[in-house]
Amino acid sequence: MVDTSDEWITSRVGIRERHIADPGMATSDMAVAAARCALEQRGIDASEVEVIIVCTVTPDHMFPSTACLVQNGLGAKGAWGFDLIAACSSFVYGTTTGANLVISGAHKKVLVIGADTMSRIIDYTDRATCVLFGDGAGAVLIEPAADGDGQPGFIDFMGEVDGSGGDALIMPAGGSRLPASHDTVEKRQHYVHQAGQQVFKYAVRKMYETSRDLLARNGLTVADVGAMIPHQANLRIIHGAAERLGIPTEKIAINIERYGNTTAATIPLATHDLIREGRLKKGDLVLFAAVGAGYTVGASLWRWAF
Repeated sequence: MVDTSDEWITSRVGIRERHIADPGMATSDMAVAAARCALEQRGIDASEVEVIIVCTVTPDHMFPSTACLVQNGLGAKGAWGFDLIAACSSFVYGTTTGANLVISGAHKKVLVIGADTMSRIIDYTDRATCVLFGDGAGAVLIEPAADGDGQPGFIDFMGEVDGSGGDALIMPAGGSRLPASHDTVEKRQHYVHQAGQQVFKYAVRKMYETSRDLLARNGLTVADVGAMIPHQANLRIIHGAAERLGIPTEKIAINIERYGNTTAATIPLATHDLIREGRLKKGDLVLFAAVGAGYTVGASLWRWAF
């Protein structure tokens, strides 16, 4: 459908395969499946979950929220929740929000899910976007630290938004600005539109700067980091930010070649892969970093507790 090749895609963005949801499978379905995996791994019932935060830009509907559908699908009676929309930074924002709900003492079990069905909003005749995105979901459960050594799990967060770049990565129609019409459909305005070079340059610079500043604010250096888990948007973005930061490749989680850009799901999927590969040790300092449409920027520091 577009003028491209396997070599062009792998050399420029690092993607070799992606997963596309079956027809009839929505974001909430993937979110429920991911949440069940997390709860089973933890060994608790959904009834114990107090808050559900669903990070997504592809909700099942404008309303009700996808969090409501996930709560019902899980049978998490008694839980409240909401959707969080910060594009590719959503999971960093969501886990930070969840951590602070726990730190405040208000809640003991917060379920944070990153899930996106990007294939539903991608124009497969647009080479600038159609080779980048895939579908996926991942989930974490945030609880009070049980460790007796006094080290916090969540350490710090730094975020930023820059709305002046809003038009650089956008789905123009479908909201109150441009409601759905024959005209918006004919102009393909219900698909993602991206100014690739502008987004690339901004993402490399801000992922580096935010990570650098967050470490400095906490009296830490790159040498202290056990693993960096960045948003998986483009292999060149990851390498560019990492080179500027001075962090060695072996400390970086990279799995974009298998999943593509799954938006809010990239960081939990990459975290899962590190766990499965045994690359995280108890006490490791973990740096999450992301840049997304908006523009949104976020980085957070965690101490691995397992």
